[in-house]
Amino acid sequence: MPSIEVGRICVKLNGREAGHKCVIVDVIDKNFVLVTGPLKVTGVRRRRTNVKHLEPTEDTVEVKKGASDEDVSKAFGRGKKAESLKEKVLPTEIMTTA
Repeated sequence: MPSIEVGRICVKLNGREAGHKCVIVDVIDKNFVLVTGPLKVTGVRRRRTNVKHLEPTEDTVEVKKGASDEDVSKAFGRGKKAESLKEKVLPTEIMTTA
């Protein structure tokens, strides 16, 4: 299982943003992380999230701890990675692959 670290791309499992992909920009403690979509790219707002509500993926992005939404957007660029982030993952797909 991939670790919870800065730059790790995850899928949100709970809440109104369930199924959306996000990036970890800061690790607050062992239970909480700060994630962002960014909002304009994936629809996930910058917020504190419980790690139990995230499913880490194998993908990572090179960002610094506490990176702004603009920095995260630039890290994605306009390549295949940015397009894959826009795709919403259905919650049923998340549960069957886990």
